[in-house]
Amino acid sequence: MAGRIRTSRLLVLFAVLALAAAWAFAPAAGAQQPAAKKKVLIVWGGWPGHQPKETVDVFAPWLAEQGFDVEISNSLDSYLDAEKMKSLSLIVQAVTMGTITPQQERGLRDAVRGGVGLAGWHGGLADSFRANTEYEFMVGGSWVAHPGNILEYTVNITKRDDPIMKGLADFRMRSEQYYMLVDPGVEVLATTTFSGEVLPAIKDVVMPVVWRKLYGQGRVFNSTLGHVASDFNVMEAKEIVKRGLLWAARVTGDDPKPTNPYRPLLGK
Repeated sequence: MAGRIRTSRLLVLFAVLALAAAWAFAPAAGAQQPAAKKKVLIVWGGWPGHQPKETVDVFAPWLAEQGFDVEISNSLDSYLDAEKMKSLSLIVQAVTMGTITPQQERGLRDAVRGGVGLAGWHGGLADSFRANTEYEFMVGGSWVAHPGNILEYTVNITKRDDPIMKGLADFRMRSEQYYMLVDPGVEVLATTTFSGEVLPAIKDVVMPVVWRKLYGQGRVFNSTLGHVASDFNVMEAKEIVKRGLLWAARVTGDDPKPTNPYRPLLGK
């Protein structure tokens, strides 16, 4: 009898200790839980000459190091999952030329319009889906030429105090110097000037190289640098994209202030 009573007391004691341990290790009421990781979808493909997978591999590990949950896909069907698209903080696209279905394009545009950031480089963003004008409107510009192909040129920083450009000086590139058709409503962060040596008709033309804009509620960032992965051996070219990715994901910076080069003409 005494043994049964002792056993019962021990069981009660163990139960009390277990409850106390559970209470001690339970989160305090109202305690802040760790923030969910920001999600990034990276989509690559299209013309292989731009080394889409290799250029993605320059930035994907770095994004993971910054605490992002990174998903990499080589299918535009990734844009069809509306719930997943809405859950993203950032879409990075590296797809030169190619075609996109109306459903895929709508999934991408709806996500960006709703507040998801969009970023890319070279032809992977601003030379995609040439038949889709609404897509080009979202990006803020489109590629039309690179006179002289691979050559030496200078990139000039135009917004030196901006978080994306702070601390960077003008720098040289040996790559394709992109000639773009650009929305005047974007905010230009860097430019290049054509020498006219290859094509005299464009001598002294100043062309945007890096810009950003809003599409709906989404931040859009584009750099025309990055023809191949080795272009990002140039520290400034790589750093600009890194900072642009963080900006588009709303980790840093403010919304863009359109450059609009034609505004001064309104008063004349």
